Amino acid sequence: MNERIEAVVNNIEKVIVGKREAIVKVICAMLSQGHILVEDVPGVGKTRLISALANSVDGKFNRIQLTPDIMPSDIIGFSMINTQIRELEYKAGAAMCNFLLADEINRASPKAQSSLLEIMEEHQISLDSVTMPLPEPFMVMATENPVETYGTYHLPEAQMDRFLMRISMGYPSYEDEFDIVRRSEQAQFSQKLSPVMTVDELLEHIENAKKVSCTDSIVDYVVRLVTATRNSELISLGASPRASISLLRAAKAYAYVEGRSYVLPDDVREMMTSVLSHRLILSPKGKSAFESAEKVMENVASSVEAPTR
Repeated sequence: MNERIEAVVNNIEKVIVGKREAIVKVICAMLSQGHILVEDVPGVGKTRLISALANSVDGKFNRIQLTPDIMPSDIIGFSMINTQIRELEYKAGAAMCNFLLADEINRASPKAQSSLLEIMEEHQISLDSVTMPLPEPFMVMATENPVETYGTYHLPEAQMDRFLMRISMGYPSYEDEFDIVRRSEQAQFSQKLSPVMTVDELLEHIENAKKVSCTDSIVDYVVRLVTATRNSELISLGASPRASISLLRAAKAYAYVEGRSYVLPDDVREMMTSVLSHRLILSPKGKSAFESAEKVMENVASSVEAPTR
């Protein structure tokens, strides 16, 4: 693993036990300049994981607890008259940062959710005919509880497509949970992590991840995987070209994290489920035959031959 990236992983593992795969995927999303949705039941460490990542990088971190009464202005900011100079003055919202944690995103109203569309895709805020760029890097990290539906709103497909990845934490093993409970008695377990990487270093890693090489056969494999989602009878709406771009970026980031300067087919397969499954709408046959979109994606991918060289 890349030495500097491993330092971030080790720092996060001080408070997140036994979830190295989830940690690596969140870091890959960060290096891909993408956004991530962590979807899981309450109490497994979703918010803690995201906070640990943001605190490990010396950037500006804002958190907003999304509820039905949250307004778009709380997220993107608003303009008000400055009585001293008699001009409109912009008051920044929660989005004016490097890392935005949108906690329980599905509790926000569709109106508030729509305010995230531009900032996630364009990394900018448009308000009163003025466009303001967001700081770089910028990343939205959202959490969602898929079990509880009371007082929640469905995330529209346009917004789901803007998340580079969707991951789940899952319950810990007995050994890991024993370690978590033991550590919870120690004061340092609940303390805020110290940063181990600066924003400038992160930007350098992002540029290096972009330079990871990939052959035409890898690009062909990515496109064939995404095309297969559009032709499967298990899926009524397949992944978009944005998904193809996202999958290649994520595969490059994963190769970089692993310390390689080139992409392997295994890198694509490693990222495939997290990058593509949340963009799919299953057909009635797909819903009846498989328990989740992830299982459908794995089934569809099994029919796509990986490059051998």
